[in-house]
Amino acid sequence: MTSKDVIVVGGGAAGFFAAINIAEQNPTLKVAILERSKEGLAKVKVSGGGRCNVTHAEFIPKELTQNYPRGEKELLGPFHQFMTGDTIEWFEKRGVKLKIEDDGRMFPVSNSSQTIIDCFLNEAEKHQVEVLYSHIVKSIEPQESHFKIETSQGDFLTHKLLISTGSNPKIWSLLERLGHTISQPVPSLFTFNIKDERIQDIPGVVAQDVEIKVLETNLWSEGPLLITHWGMSAPSILKLSAFGALELAKRDYKFQIEINFIRQTFNDCLEVLKALKQDFAKKTVFKSTQFDIPKRLWHKLVWASGMEIETRWADLNKEKLANLAGQLTQAVFNVEGKSTFKEEFVTAGGINLKEIDFKTFESKYIKNLYFAGEVINVDAITGGFNFQNAWTGAYIAAKNIAQ
Repeated sequence: MTSKDVIVVGGGAAGFFAAINIAEQNPTLKVAILERSKEGLAKVKVSGGGRCNVTHAEFIPKELTQNYPRGEKELLGPFHQFMTGDTIEWFEKRGVKLKIEDDGRMFPVSNSSQTIIDCFLNEAEKHQVEVLYSHIVKSIEPQESHFKIETSQGDFLTHKLLISTGSNPKIWSLLERLGHTISQPVPSLFTFNIKDERIQDIPGVVAQDVEIKVLETNLWSEGPLLITHWGMSAPSILKLSAFGALELAKRDYKFQIEINFIRQTFNDCLEVLKALKQDFAKKTVFKSTQFDIPKRLWHKLVWASGMEIETRWADLNKEKLANLAGQLTQAVFNVEGKSTFKEEFVTAGGINLKEIDFKTFESKYIKNLYFAGEVINVDAITGGFNFQNAWTGAYIAAKNIAQ
């Protein structure tokens, strides 16, 4: 039986961040990380296409919380304790400079997630955090003044326990046995599978600024839209998938979306088209792309409005003008399933937020049991927000454990 002051279960972003901060703030504590796989920090490695999207350049707590479909209300207090600026400072103090990209995402200047991994491994070694790989946790038993943890490689005793295992059903079920409730996990951050002639054969086309609604719901989003081999992706879709995670799961990922490709009303669009009919009378509609729409997408929408390649603007009657305005502002597509967005699989679900004290990230039911990261029912849209939740929760829990 091995004894430790603090054990962190889960050697991912939140687990390493917590363990390092505990050991640094209180060097007298014996801290160990138990990680089930042969190496940790797997998500850090693949995040941001291998560059590691560390955080997002949003420096107002209230505005930062709006990127969390689950956890918006709960994270406001924690973000006042530790947020983006603190994250940047933490890494810079340890020799890792971050840079801001045009869309607000922040990466290490090296453009490599290995920089973040090396930083964590070096800090863990420097502060004598013991990292034990291939240790699968089989049971957690709270006893009077400590926890007994049974693993695939022997048993441990610890006074304080932090769980940072992400979306791990086995750990969730152990926590349920201890009296916590788990909000049913469903996928978040996914792309839409759509078979439709209007987007066939034009993968790679990006409409820069669209508005999308899910019909028969209040769900909507805006932003860039990418047409892919299997359907649609990019921020507008991913945002919709995150905020609609529970609703879209209920519908078994079969629903209809309405896209406004030009962010104008149907009537305003119709007026513009009528003016174009006068200005470009002798030109063909096909060849005169409008509204900054990518040429290949324009061709598809014109064709879907019932026009031939040689149709001239002068030939457009009321019906054809209305058809084109409809395709531009109210195009309906059938979604028939989802696909994972790159390797960045995120889950909505986890420990019920009412059961956690967000001043300390301690369990309200079991003293000296703490949580950080995606093991709790918090998830965010893409862009570095999920990592910021991990750093914030891990730091606050670490501060309280170290005291």
